[in-house]
Amino acid sequence: MTRKQKTDTVEVRIINREEMAGLIGRLAADILDKNQDLSEITLVGIRSRGAHLARRIAEKIFEKCGVRVPVGILDITLYRDDLRSRLDQPSLLRTEIPGAVEDRNIILVDDVLFTGRTIRAAMDGIMDMGRARMIQLAVLVDRGFRELPIRANYTGRYVPTKNDQTIRVRFSEDGDEDGVILREIP
Repeated sequence: MTRKQKTDTVEVRIINREEMAGLIGRLAADILDKNQDLSEITLVGIRSRGAHLARRIAEKIFEKCGVRVPVGILDITLYRDDLRSRLDQPSLLRTEIPGAVEDRNIILVDDVLFTGRTIRAAMDGIMDMGRARMIQLAVLVDRGFRELPIRANYTGRYVPTKNDQTIRVRFSEDGDEDGVILREIP
């Protein structure tokens, strides 16, 4: 665990690169254990860090069993319930989901589960595309503080936090070193 201070914000690395790789491997193994027919599943990452995580889980699944699981990317901007409170125009990014959602087992993937509002928005987005057979949820970090009755099917690690803390997952795809940062904001 390393500590860094930026102005008044204190950052603590709570999960390093190696630990993160292990958690991603465990998520992949758990998904394999509970989904016998991989031809029926599609991993759908919530843009953008959820998309990075979905691609990595898919790669681990391929390493473990030689099957390429389809990976999609979902932009939930228009489904967020806090959109009305923003002053600026939202920027919309593409949603890219291979094949039809209809009758598929969709595994939504996100980096951090917090209030549940992001996941609710993602489920609305998926349901607007068709009737999935099942929607499951995989997250790297569950930090608690749910506002909606949502629970992950697959969790890398539960990290209890306080109201004045945030969790930030960093990915090399974004130019950072892989890891999870706990930020304390005084």
